[in-house]
Amino acid sequence: MMKTPSRTLLFLPLFAVIALVLSLAPAVASAQSGSFEIAQHGKPVGTASFSFKAVPHGYDSSSLVRIAMPGLDYSLSKTERLSAANRLKHVQLSATVNGAAVSVVGTPDAAQILLNISAKGRSATTRLVPHPSAVFLADFDPGALETLLTLAVAGNNRDVWAILPKQAGSIEPVQIATYADEKGTLDGKPVVVHHLVATIAGAVTDLFSGPENQLLQAELPQRGFAFVRKGFVLTPPAKPGAPPAQQ
Repeated sequence: MMKTPSRTLLFLPLFAVIALVLSLAPAVASAQSGSFEIAQHGKPVGTASFSFKAVPHGYDSSSLVRIAMPGLDYSLSKTERLSAANRLKHVQLSATVNGAAVSVVGTPDAAQILLNISAKGRSATTRLVPHPSAVFLADFDPGALETLLTLAVAGNNRDVWAILPKQAGSIEPVQIATYADEKGTLDGKPVVVHHLVATIAGAVTDLFSGPENQLLQAELPQRGFAFVRKGFVLTPPAKPGAPPAQQ
């Protein structure tokens, strides 16, 4: 059973929150962050990082990505505001893809999700059907995958959606399957590794997370690409993991 990370503590009953704050206040207040190496077929091609900071009524998050390789020169900068329930309140993204600039601003409300997308000198506005547990999922963004893990735990892997800022933009359901736990080391210490598989619009991402639900590694749908948290080593299982048998 995966533990709910610190930034989802507000789902607990009030008395439990008070008890935890009294005993674990420094941990709750501390910022969450992660730094990753991006590799293709095992060869380093870039870096990525994210951070989450607790603010009144929610969280501020940011992500940075840089990839430089033959055929792909990619950079991304994203800032978000999330509610206390890790739901999107506002997002702003700036990226360049092989020299072409892309910017996206997204704001959800009760009636719709409004995306303003600018790319290749053209601008477009898209209105999407809102879903409470939706993550803004740009390519190669580890912060978005961290939020996806958080929403999956909160919703027991159900009713999670992904806002995809590609072309005109779309929102897609996320199908999440739980596989057998694996093993690894983080900063040289043994760690139990949870394995989830997320399928979004037919594309599959393998997610590996630690005991506190922190993202450790991701096998991305882009051919041969993976994130690996700095200091983490996944121990390959004897056999590929398989979903648990249906009851």
